[in-house]
Amino acid sequence: MRRRSALQLVLIGLVAGGAAVAVALLIPWLPKPASKEAHRIDVVFWFVIGICIAIFAIVVAMIAYSVLHFRARPDDDTDGPPIHGHTGLEIAWTLVPTVLVTAIGVLSAVVLSQDDHAGKHPFRIHVTAVQFAWSFNYPEAGNAQSELLRLPLGRSVLLDLTAPGDNAVIHSFWVPEFGQKQDVVPGLHPTLHITPNRLGTFPIICAELCGLGHGLMRSQVIVMTKTAFDRWLASQKKGAAPATTTAAPPSQSSGLGASVFASNGCGSCHTLTAAHAIGKVGPDLDQLAAEAKRAGKPLDAFIRESIVDPNVYVEKGFPKGVMPPTFGKTLSKQQLDALVQYLAKNGG
Repeated sequence: MRRRSALQLVLIGLVAGGAAVAVALLIPWLPKPASKEAHRIDVVFWFVIGICIAIFAIVVAMIAYSVLHFRARPDDDTDGPPIHGHTGLEIAWTLVPTVLVTAIGVLSAVVLSQDDHAGKHPFRIHVTAVQFAWSFNYPEAGNAQSELLRLPLGRSVLLDLTAPGDNAVIHSFWVPEFGQKQDVVPGLHPTLHITPNRLGTFPIICAELCGLGHGLMRSQVIVMTKTAFDRWLASQKKGAAPATTTAAPPSQSSGLGASVFASNGCGSCHTLTAAHAIGKVGPDLDQLAAEAKRAGKPLDAFIRESIVDPNVYVEKGFPKGVMPPTFGKTLSKQQLDALVQYLAKNGG
């Protein structure tokens, strides 16, 4: 009888465990890793899942067996037999979870330590988070800026993250394929280490509710071969403006203005046909001329004021305090002048 009961327990456990394994493996719960760090994190994930499946199978087997063999018969109102516990069983169910939790903690600590180790000479990139856009600055390319994050395949990269400005809010940098997420808290300067190991283009998502445009705060990371990345980096070095430059020639102003518009995420909140932007959080920039007229100001002056101090005049139907008042500090005079000219030219 005992042998039969044990066999039943094992069979029920195997069925429950097999079903759990099928659910875990056949459904693509996780994105395909694109960094060394993500592979290590997946090891921890599947280690924990394996433990959970084993415990699930044991619990289901015990419950199913108990329901089958110890259920009360119809009209049976008698009390069950008194049970005083089992010392060996109590020690086992205390000791086993302790060992398992300790194993998870040790493995997690090792993986976190390895993921944080950037080496002696990582490639540094400055990441700036504002409402509602990401921008990326490359110190090794003359501080060139880009609205897309470009990374070299197989190289250790250290992202320095910041959320500047007095009215900044918390953001969270997340690339699902990289397996890591880092909160960007105003006043702090956290870092995130990444070693890309798969070519491709992957989404960058803000994973912290940061305001009305949170859902639009997205960008992309492009993992390139080392040769292609070095070539791109060299082109950025050549195209970076000298620090002493105060104004861009008229022929370059439009291109610089478009670049500033894109790299600062203006299209995430505003519509502008010339930039193929369809944001709806802020006013329609195709109607700037009409908005300036309603504000009673010259177009150029209205645009500049709206960028530097956006709460002075807010178009009817839009709330105050959504657009960050930090662009007057984060944009250079050259960038601000170019952006104003670009918007004046294309804003209706």
